[in-house]
Amino acid sequence: MLTIKELENFFSGKKIFITGHTGFKGSWLTFILNMVGAEVTGFSLPPSTAVNHFDLLKLDTKIKHFVGDVRDGKLLAKILQECQPEIVFHLAAQSLVRPSYDDPVSTFSTNIMGSVNLLEAVRQCRSVRSLIYVTSDKCYENVEWVWGYRENDQLGGNDPYSSSKAAAELIFASYTRSFFEQRNDFGAASVRAGNVIGGGDWATDRIIPDCIRAIQANQPIFLRNPKSTRPWQHVLEPLAGYLLLSARLYDNPKVWKGAWNFGPSTQEVRTVKNIADLIIGHIGKGSVDMNQSEIGHHEAQLLQLNCDKAHQLLGWYPRWHVEKTIESTAIWYKSIMAGDDAETVSRLQIEEFFSELR
Repeated sequence: MLTIKELENFFSGKKIFITGHTGFKGSWLTFILNMVGAEVTGFSLPPSTAVNHFDLLKLDTKIKHFVGDVRDGKLLAKILQECQPEIVFHLAAQSLVRPSYDDPVSTFSTNIMGSVNLLEAVRQCRSVRSLIYVTSDKCYENVEWVWGYRENDQLGGNDPYSSSKAAAELIFASYTRSFFEQRNDFGAASVRAGNVIGGGDWATDRIIPDCIRAIQANQPIFLRNPKSTRPWQHVLEPLAGYLLLSARLYDNPKVWKGAWNFGPSTQEVRTVKNIADLIIGHIGKGSVDMNQSEIGHHEAQLLQLNCDKAHQLLGWYPRWHVEKTIESTAIWYKSIMAGDDAETVSRLQIEEFFSELR
């Protein structure tokens, strides 16, 4: 696992291109890379919520910030060519299950054609040596068994979001076999992570933002599926894996290419109700509404990843257990609600996370 010093040693001065840098995961990744001295260019739609991590961190003043849609292939390719990056992180996506039912066309066009545009732009940009292509744990055909899904398990999905991510994986495999394997100085990996939580997320239909909004409004937290289990992990966990893998690809692309899972231990699985109760405990107020009368679309009740490949080959392991993850998340929001500076709070959590040794 990388430390802050090791991140500085590798990424300082490197040219990095990130799609989706205004999003929850993207803003944390952008902030980390800016902290350690990388030259970051971001390409993304504006933040999707009025209050958001990207704006709180004032990242538009710290990096080269471009507003654009990955479905605009010409603009994406133009900005990528101007940047001439060495490493690319592709995070731009429609990333939620329930909105994919409301607008499947937008979900498919963003997650499929947006990914095609990114891969085509990378194919035409010879400066790129390392590509981290982010999909989702939901790319697997989920039969809701108790075992974690491995990188070579069947792809699929019931809902438009999940199937769009499975399709994005097939497209990645096609580009890899058709074009990228002929480039000896280039490595590409698709990465699949479980549900991430942490400070700075205000998206709809996510458990932590829903909890925080309800607590701030002095209303009960409404849980649609309180018994559903998820592979909860702090947002910094998979980002640490992406950063480590990007460095390995840069130095030895043929060894580290392919698909990689980044998820928590199966012992860390908790129900949605467990997570809400822990947040309430750390914030110091709040209540849960267990009314399950809402009739909604299908959402998987059980999903977890097998991460043996990342453990044994890459040396990546989760650093924070679920209780520490929830505590750090709650502290972030509690600090912001108390008026603390988001940049300072986020920086301290990054330094704590990357300074810890197993």
